Amino acid sequence: MSDTDQLDVFIDAAARALSLPLEPAWKPAVRANLDVTLGLAGLVNEFPLPDDAEPAPVFKA
Repeated sequence: MSDTDQLDVFIDAAARALSLPLEPAWKPAVRANLDVTLGLAGLVNEFPLPDDAEPAPVFKA
């Protein structure tokens, strides 16, 4: 199964699970958005962090 087919299956399953109506005309746009989101998540996931990394402090205005 190709990545596009897997994304289509995921999109259909997520729409059903969330009871979201998904018009067939919207599916290519949803797939394109998900492609970009997954690509960016992959870049974040690949970024190496040292074991002693601390979370950023919380700044309040």
